[in-house]
Amino acid sequence: MKYNLVKSNKADIDKLIMYKKINIYDYAKDLKKEEIEKINNYVNLNVIKELDNYFNIVINDNVIGCLLLTKKDDGVLLDEIYIEKNYRNKGIGSDILKKITQENNIVYLWVYKLNTRAISLYKRLKFNIIDETENRYYMKYSKC
Repeated sequence: MKYNLVKSNKADIDKLIMYKKINIYDYAKDLKKEEIEKINNYVNLNVIKELDNYFNIVINDNVIGCLLLTKKDDGVLLDEIYIEKNYRNKGIGSDILKKITQENNIVYLWVYKLNTRAISLYKRLKFNIIDETENRYYMKYSKC
């Protein structure tokens, strides 16, 4: 499926916040009210702070997802990728990840342990688990 990556702007903030919250709340379970408030505050501030690093995933002039890619000392961090449910399993996410790994020697990402489909994709693309928390894996792709 043909898509474009388009730099996000201020008009996209509400949609980016919604996508980030969906990404978190789909896999972060049994949260206390205080944790939810903390996450919501973090998301609201973080999206605005990172706006210059966000891209909309666009098909036929419709935004169907987003991606947040930030620079790290030795590579890039794929801080977020979200694709709306109707557009999943069509090769869009795989294609985006392949392009990112082709353009960068080192790529890092976090993934929720419950997101087994994403973990399987990342492993197929040669990402390795290098660290973990109770709920998430920290993964690294390296050309070397």
